[in-house]
Amino acid sequence: METNLATDEFPRHLEESLRESLAYFRVVVVTGARQSGKTTLVRKVAGAHSTLVRLDRPSDLDVVLADPETAAQQGPTPRVFDEVQRGGDPLVRAIKMVVDDDQTPGQFLLNGSAGFLTTPMLTESLAGRAVFLELWPLTQGEIEGHPDRFLNQAFTDPEQLVSDDLSPHSSSDYLQRVCRGGFPEVVKLPEKLRAAWFRSYVRAVAERDITDFTGARQAQFLPKMLALLAARTANELVAAHIHDETGLGSRTTTDDYLSHLQMVYLVHLLPAWSRGLTAKVVRRPKVHVADSGLAAFLLRKDPVSLIRPTDPARGMLLETFVANELLRQSSWLGFDVRLHHFRDRDGNEIDLIAEALDGRVVAVEVKAASAVSLRDARQLRWLRNKIGNDFVCGVVFHTGERSFRLDQDIYALPISALWRTP
Repeated sequence: METNLATDEFPRHLEESLRESLAYFRVVVVTGARQSGKTTLVRKVAGAHSTLVRLDRPSDLDVVLADPETAAQQGPTPRVFDEVQRGGDPLVRAIKMVVDDDQTPGQFLLNGSAGFLTTPMLTESLAGRAVFLELWPLTQGEIEGHPDRFLNQAFTDPEQLVSDDLSPHSSSDYLQRVCRGGFPEVVKLPEKLRAAWFRSYVRAVAERDITDFTGARQAQFLPKMLALLAARTANELVAAHIHDETGLGSRTTTDDYLSHLQMVYLVHLLPAWSRGLTAKVVRRPKVHVADSGLAAFLLRKDPVSLIRPTDPARGMLLETFVANELLRQSSWLGFDVRLHHFRDRDGNEIDLIAEALDGRVVAVEVKAASAVSLRDARQLRWLRNKIGNDFVCGVVFHTGERSFRLDQDIYALPISALWRTP
């Protein structure tokens, strides 16, 4: 157990939501991919006098498994359990007993590298007692010290998205960022060492963590499945194709392993969006590898190879890069926004649709080109005409320098507007 806390050189935008949640909820759970910065953030928020129990450390785990009820009652609040899923149901039930007897907020701060509600080793959900937050790898704004306010601005005052300032980023710079991704350790590494880090990371998460969390018996297939998903990033997921190419004997096992990769935050799915616009909506979700740097590694791509406009991975990885930035922003917004994609059998297709609880929509297209025209907004115009006043704005992201209006409520913006919003 530890009492000394480290500070994070990258400020995390989720920190404010985490502190606010501790002020109102008895239990706060932070989940996210391994090495995304959860432990560092949790230690910072908990404060220097909190006790950290690290369940990935055998000595701490043995103590907790031997007497979870005592472990749940020891130390000042918030009591911090790192990699809480390793404590299993006995620890979570002990925490439940504590907070049922004492409803004071801010008693427990838990974090884990697997989705709390989807981990097979946990059946107790802490329903009504806990709030759940997700921490993804770093955004570009967190890396550079910018506020990452695109989604907030797009929903509240989209006119302000257009700026006279030119973006300082080139196509080559965006591809560098795509291949770097957002894992804090990778951001600090020289480019030549990133492949070794990603290789070890995939092996550790796929063959050790997933096996520990789920008891998967054919974990050697997981890296291959992840590579197949990377080859389809920013495309619709057809699980039958993954099953055929993976070579797993059972389709049920294939579906389980797809869920396992989502559980440990290596991939995420964007559900199809529909509002009864047409009976021909395609219902399959889109799959995105949760970090563009990891996706580029799995595809064996670097910025030099991607600079060729004919490389098919270029557009896919740029779309995944944008989708991941928006997913991260949605995790700390002050209002609920869900991300989707849209396609119908008439050829209408939109890369990303962000929908607020009240039905308002911000629609996004991602182009790998540095110049865009009104033609690139034709799908956004179609959607605007279909949903009327619920259409807040549409954005075509591109790799050029300028931001400008394409049409009423539709704008062309450099990708850097995601984190350099005026």
